[in-house]
Amino acid sequence: MNPTLVVLAAGIGSRYKGLKQIDPLGPCGETIIDYSVFDAVRSGFNKTVFVIRRDIEESFKEAISKKFENRVQVEYAYQELDMLPKGYQASPGRSKPWGTAHAVLVTEDLISTPFAVINADDFYGLKGFQLLGEYLEAVQDNASTDYAMVGYVLRNTLSEFGTVSRGVCQCDHQGFMQGITEIISIEKDGHGARYVDPEGKKRLLSGDEVVSMNMWGFTPSLFGHLRGQFSRFLEEWGGNEKAEFLLPDTVHALVKEGQARVKVLHTQKRPLGAASGESETEALEAQKQWFGLTHQKDRSAAVKKIQALIRLGVYPEKLWS
Repeated sequence: MNPTLVVLAAGIGSRYKGLKQIDPLGPCGETIIDYSVFDAVRSGFNKTVFVIRRDIEESFKEAISKKFENRVQVEYAYQELDMLPKGYQASPGRSKPWGTAHAVLVTEDLISTPFAVINADDFYGLKGFQLLGEYLEAVQDNASTDYAMVGYVLRNTLSEFGTVSRGVCQCDHQGFMQGITEIISIEKDGHGARYVDPEGKKRLLSGDEVVSMNMWGFTPSLFGHLRGQFSRFLEEWGGNEKAEFLLPDTVHALVKEGQARVKVLHTQKRPLGAASGESETEALEAQKQWFGLTHQKDRSAAVKKIQALIRLGVYPEKLWS
């Protein structure tokens, strides 16, 4: 079964100040989404489901799907505040979306194969899609609860222009996730990083930690778990206007309860193979890199990185020629 790609694009980047999901970064107006879909298609994915809101539907479709609608099957799911189980209502003052786990849940009717989940505003690199595509194509049972996550090295995911939040992964000796610890306000500190814990103590990180960037692999069995957990979330937190039903929290709970296993596919542990020269080695390494648009100043760095990848031959000058 060819896997499906689910792209979470309903959120508004409050720190970035704009619809960064459709911000053109490539030389021919390509967005980060364009590069993600391009990498997914050449990694075996044959369908893309975008999770968006109704109020950005027109601008999103105009900027995004027209470019590649003839290259891959495209469908849309809509994340709205009133999309709740029977008997529940959003509080009148709520404007914040219900979170990433809810965004995945609204795609249930469109998913019939193993599927990947990514953020619209994160550049994951070709290697991440290859690892996840290989893993999902090997899954023969839609009821399987063996899931996957692509892990990135922390130091390669930090911003030069402000703090970030990251889910630091704990794994066993076989590479299966034991849990995720969400750490907020992480900033660069030389080759490592630092943050202040909830007790106000300064903490250091080596920078070698494996973190989640919300690049997951699931089977349709996930949806049953999401429905149950979302009802429990609403019972406890439904009246909180800021609370979010988040995908890492959901996966963490499944792992801790023994209801699922998550294999961490580590981009930096992928064999490089024989390189014929420095440029080839650089190209192979570049395919493993993550970067994103957390702060407005991240944009110029992202443009430069894409230009470098084009020079190295990882991407053509124009993706959808």
